[in-house]
Amino acid sequence: MAAATLLSPDVMNKYQPVIGLEVHVQLLTRTKAFCGCINQYGGEPNTHCCPVCLGLPGALPVLNRQAVEFAVLASSALHCTVNQDSVFARKNYFYPDSPKGYQISQFDKPLAENGYIDVPADGGGIRRIGITRLHMEEDAGKSVHDGFADSATRTYIDLNRCGTPLVEIVSEPDLRSADEAYEYLTRLKEILLYTGVSDCNMEEGSLRCDANVSVMLKGAHEYGTKAEVKNVNSFRFIRDAIKYEIERQVEVVESGARVKQESRLYNSGEGRTYPMRSKEEAHDYRYFPEPDLPALHVDAAWKQDILKAMPELPEPRRKRLQEQYGLTEQDAATITSDRAFADTFEAAAKEAKSPKRVANLLLGELLGRLNAAGLTLQQSPVSMRGIVEAADLLEDGKLSSKQLKGLFDIAFEKGEDFATVYEREKPQQISDTGALETMIDEVIAANPKQVEQFKGGKTTVSAFFVGQVMRLSKGQANPALLNELVLKKLAAA
Repeated sequence: MAAATLLSPDVMNKYQPVIGLEVHVQLLTRTKAFCGCINQYGGEPNTHCCPVCLGLPGALPVLNRQAVEFAVLASSALHCTVNQDSVFARKNYFYPDSPKGYQISQFDKPLAENGYIDVPADGGGIRRIGITRLHMEEDAGKSVHDGFADSATRTYIDLNRCGTPLVEIVSEPDLRSADEAYEYLTRLKEILLYTGVSDCNMEEGSLRCDANVSVMLKGAHEYGTKAEVKNVNSFRFIRDAIKYEIERQVEVVESGARVKQESRLYNSGEGRTYPMRSKEEAHDYRYFPEPDLPALHVDAAWKQDILKAMPELPEPRRKRLQEQYGLTEQDAATITSDRAFADTFEAAAKEAKSPKRVANLLLGELLGRLNAAGLTLQQSPVSMRGIVEAADLLEDGKLSSKQLKGLFDIAFEKGEDFATVYEREKPQQISDTGALETMIDEVIAANPKQVEQFKGGKTTVSAFFVGQVMRLSKGQANPALLNELVLKKLAAA
């Protein structure tokens, strides 16, 4: 990221950033919010449209029931209060990709309010970030500014996206750093993916974020003037944009000028934000109730039926995996970051003798190789059945870690599952006590200096002898038995 200023840390530390996020999430419904057009990314431009999408005279909207159910599910997962009655409104503005001249949204009576997400705080511990509201609305179309021979002078409009169901999730201005904003978005995305209400694909615009950023002197009672950074297409760039904007605003205030309330765009190549337009206030949109839609009523019985689809969410699942399977906090966090991956782990853990070994193999041996090869878990040559078999062999002492690594290398090289490779290669592990003792005696005789160190109290030197015997046995010594015998032999030496 390009540095915004050369202000000293002492100057920057005088100020407190204040950040709020507005996140738009496309819902993964089969059809659009208010019509029967297919809700699908891409397609030939202007082919997923109908008179309702385009706002043609006489076309009336009909609310998509599944969109409401997904919105209620997301609201509940974010600890929001779902209001029994909410009202759709017309948000009036004129832009080429909005053929109706307004957007059907919700204003003063949203679907849900007063939720929260817990995030790791910068100084350690947990900070609770409030969610002001979650409301339903429809998406606009898309202006296409490049890709055509005359793009330098013309803008093209694709209205396929018009009417796609959205929820907008508005946080309280509780975030105090770019890193906290990044953590908030990461956890929000995890939760939404777990519920299945959206694919959260930022490249396809399924999740979009605007950041409201201001700064104030520490100890002040009033927030500074905010600027909104719009249309940032990755969490990393959002973090960078917020960092830049904080520094820019501090520099403005330190120079004696005033921060302008405006919308700004972030240029990731330059690491800078640029003015886009003056920031609109709510009254500029001339909201009024949508006359063609009745109030939305979500009664207790319907809500209860919707919540039957609620899965175990990431945070409680992390805690349960630590307690049930003895995983570390970091391993549990990595496994639960993706619901399908967590499901895969649990299915394997229930079959294996040691769930902890399954986790170690998944995170240590399998994921590294998959990432290096550019493969997904579904494309892995080693199946979950193979992971379970490998974990059990390790647990029974029939394979050493070095032998297992070699078998995994062969499996990935030949594109074969672990069971096939193991049956063909079947490395022999030396578990004969006499044979191991002979090798240990040879290593002890060759290293009298290390023996004296052990006798002097440096017991960690035993690892040296284990390594030497492993090398002598070409990695075939049973590691558990070897460690036991080495300690016994050194104690008697």
